Amino acid sequence: MTTSELVPQPARYAVFVDAGYLYAASGALLLDATSRREYRVAAEKLIRALTSHAAEELRGELLRVYWFDAAPKRQPTVDQRVIANLPLVKLRLGNLNAQGQQKGVDAQLRADLEALARHRAITDAVLLAGDEDMLPAVEAAQRYGVRVHLWGVEPTHGSNQAEWLVWESDTVEVLPSDFLRPYFSKAGVIAVPAGEQPPDAAVPRTTTSPVPKPSQVFAGRAPSPTAVARPIPAAVKHAAQHSSTDGKLGPERAQMLEIGEHVAQKWVFERGRDNIRDLLPGPILPPVIDKELLIEAEKELGRSLRPYQEARTWLRDGFWERVYREFGIGIGKSG
Repeated sequence: MTTSELVPQPARYAVFVDAGYLYAASGALLLDATSRREYRVAAEKLIRALTSHAAEELRGELLRVYWFDAAPKRQPTVDQRVIANLPLVKLRLGNLNAQGQQKGVDAQLRADLEALARHRAITDAVLLAGDEDMLPAVEAAQRYGVRVHLWGVEPTHGSNQAEWLVWESDTVEVLPSDFLRPYFSKAGVIAVPAGEQPPDAAVPRTTTSPVPKPSQVFAGRAPSPTAVARPIPAAVKHAAQHSSTDGKLGPERAQMLEIGEHVAQKWVFERGRDNIRDLLPGPILPPVIDKELLIEAEKELGRSLRPYQEARTWLRDGFWERVYREFGIGIGKSG
């Protein structure tokens, strides 16, 4: 053993969140929900609340938050992309199979927790989880001298955490419903104009607002034919690249609408309809996704759109026209 290993390490901790457990347990507790599509989570605020609570309970410095979740083919959802951009937060994605089961999440959590413990990067770990499969990660960290603080969600009845996981953890805390409630809400509704409701929606036609949420509107609909990402016509690219660059005139409206539609079509093809559906009801995009849209458009144009606010608005309008058409709910404007 080296001299440096004998020197007490400064207190430092990391927070490990099994998002599947956190969301499922909180949704059941607060909203009697059984599926993520039934509710929305203010993830950024929730993560901030968790880190603040950890700072109150533990001594030392926060290394980072590890957020473990899953997505089909490991393609991040809108919410997951937002989380991945947060400071001091690392998104770790496993695969979500057709049966809704997470694959690879436990292994990633164990690898991160054990590596940090082995390299003496942390003295304490907060683990927000409930599955017994997390037990090997706890045992591995403890073998390197890390204290493991298990957090859970208040159960609707009985317990929602494995007994052995509770026994092996150094401390145990249950987050009450009052702590979690501000960050969970029922899924929003989509304002579908009268007469433009999908013909085979799972609800009767109505001319009043609000209308059913996306999961209800599209229940039972046959999937659309596989989308094909169409290239932007060369004429549009040429016109956009050679439009005025004097700082006053930007790309034309028709050009931006078509590029916006092209990006939406491309994303439906690459990311899947379920992922794009998470953007509804619109027409405001999460900042992270809006930035991705802008970057995609600038690649197509071969120039920056930063000076042209009106062109960026047209870009968003074209994007939403394609998204709304994909789901048959009418066309709106981004404003």
